[in-house]
Amino acid sequence: MAGSSSAVAGSTAPGRNPNRPKYSKFSQQELPACQPILTPKLVITAFTIIGIIFIPIGIASLSASQDVVEISNRYETECIPEGYRSTKDDKIQFIQNPQSNKNCTRTLTVPKHMKQPIYVYYQLDNFYQNHRRYVKSKSDKQLRSPGSESDTSDCKPENNANGMPIVPCGLIAWSLFNDTYSFTRNNYVSLTVNKTGISWKSDREHKFGKGVYPKNFQSGGLIGGGSLVSSIPLSEQEDLMVWMRTAAMPTFRKLYGKIEFDLQANDVIEVSLKNNYNVYSFNGKKRIVLSTANWIGGKNDFLGVAYITVGGICFFLALCFTALYLKKPSRLQDPSYLTWNTNPGPL
Repeated sequence: MAGSSSAVAGSTAPGRNPNRPKYSKFSQQELPACQPILTPKLVITAFTIIGIIFIPIGIASLSASQDVVEISNRYETECIPEGYRSTKDDKIQFIQNPQSNKNCTRTLTVPKHMKQPIYVYYQLDNFYQNHRRYVKSKSDKQLRSPGSESDTSDCKPENNANGMPIVPCGLIAWSLFNDTYSFTRNNYVSLTVNKTGISWKSDREHKFGKGVYPKNFQSGGLIGGGSLVSSIPLSEQEDLMVWMRTAAMPTFRKLYGKIEFDLQANDVIEVSLKNNYNVYSFNGKKRIVLSTANWIGGKNDFLGVAYITVGGICFFLALCFTALYLKKPSRLQDPSYLTWNTNPGPL
């Protein structure tokens, strides 16, 4: 009988799940917790502190944004001859004709002193680089390693041409932006555009291989965008690196280069460009942008306006709560106003 009792004691209790996890205070939500009581004084103090912090930050951000000098010029329509501007098909015919004269000149006037470096951007509108098929159409292994040249399975439809793999493959590289810009100041001083150091250091050192060279690129039946120099490794093709870091929004800017020369107020900048890139098929827009930068980056009023708005709302709420509190103080944690009625009256 003793042996039988011992066996029963060692078995699993009836109704108990043997797979049930071990008991812990975390799984049973028995850990110590703190639930602060939001008194009127605490709420008013919190809103006031947020307002005191946010409003100066917003004013400083907005002031820094206003100090940024920016020149923007849209040119996709103006750089097409008059006879091709009437319809979308005419514009596409012009841009796809290799015999068309794509040269164009735009004139910019500097509104006030621009300190170097002056960043040159190209801006595209209505271009969805965040499309799922577009983003996936590349091979990271191929970009990094020369031994992965044939790894083009994710690059369809731009994976092979003439029976050979394309390097770099995929729609992103195939649609490389290929408008070019050159600048002249006051009709006689040529402004050199520095195109080194415009990409991310991590891209140059890790994402694009030093031993990977363009092969069979833009050699298919349909040319998408710019070409690459086959004798230069991908780790030095910074225009490609900038383009292949896809944008999240349909309107975006990408860095073209830097002008390392100060520009004075009322300087006239003549931009000689080649209007090569086809945005007419999807009703896109093109702009060239010259901009300075400071500690906040480029020109962006949103951050400063957002900080000032949030700070102002917090100050307003703090004043409202203060007025309500002074008018009718809270009786929280003060039970003296509660009285026990010993004569409830007839039931």
